[in-house]
Amino acid sequence: MQSPERGTAVLVNENVRGSHGEKWVKHYSSDHRILLVGEGDFSFSLSLAVSFGSGSNIVATSVDTLGALIKKYKKVESNLETLKNLGATILHGVDATQMQRHESLRMHKFDRIVFNFPHAGFYGSENNPYIIEMHRSLLRGFFSNAILMLKTDGEVHVTHKTAHPYCLWNIEELASSNSLNLIDSVDFLINDYPGYSNKRGDGPKSDNPFPLGECRTFKFTMS
Repeated sequence: MQSPERGTAVLVNENVRGSHGEKWVKHYSSDHRILLVGEGDFSFSLSLAVSFGSGSNIVATSVDTLGALIKKYKKVESNLETLKNLGATILHGVDATQMQRHESLRMHKFDRIVFNFPHAGFYGSENNPYIIEMHRSLLRGFFSNAILMLKTDGEVHVTHKTAHPYCLWNIEELASSNSLNLIDSVDFLINDYPGYSNKRGDGPKSDNPFPLGECRTFKFTMS
């Protein structure tokens, strides 16, 4: 994973609320302080911000630097520009396993912390026990950071494939070992998030979507 680096924006006031009234997109409210982790072309965070009519309560992060993102994704620059115009905070070079120590995040708490399709990289077959443990290590580090950044009644959401071999990651066990309890698990339907396009994120086909198959959003709260 890349080490954290200085972000490109300053976090907005946590008490900002839009005058348009509360809006919901599936599990997410415009009144939630939302941290999005491991964004690809930022189309998921953009989907939320556009649907809310504001990104003032959204902090969207990527592990990649801005330069790396531009090389990978055709639409990332326009997505980022729109997000900034909607008031979202954008941070690059944020390692999910170190994020609690990031200088722009460490003093903040969130209602929702979201990691969609976490993946440690393409280093071999997804069936390989070593590769599975790499993915598990990523999530283990993410959970240990997320619980320190969560409001008392907040939730950590991980969207993940559920077919073999992805079920071998044992997400619930990893969360439980970090004092997070599963409270719900619901089917993930990409059409619930207009404009969102999942990305491979690595290699020559970084900008291509990967087959979703069966996947669910797992919701956790503090024990």
